[in-house]
Amino acid sequence: MKYLLKTKGTAKIPDYIQIRDKDFQLIEHCTVRKSPEILQKHGIKLSNEDLVRFIKEMPFGKLTEIED
Repeated sequence: MKYLLKTKGTAKIPDYIQIRDKDFQLIEHCTVRKSPEILQKHGIKLSNEDLVRFIKEMPFGKLTEIED
């Protein structure tokens, strides 16, 4: 089980995704643009298109639980 948190960027700083483990320790911090490939690297078994859609629909600032 992993947790995702999407953070809002600014005009010059992109949006980011934090990937945290079951103990809420930070595993990865990456831009939204690179996040589908990073999530697949960490064992999330969704297709690239499904990951893009999932990340796009994620609310900012809300912890989201995802099965790996």
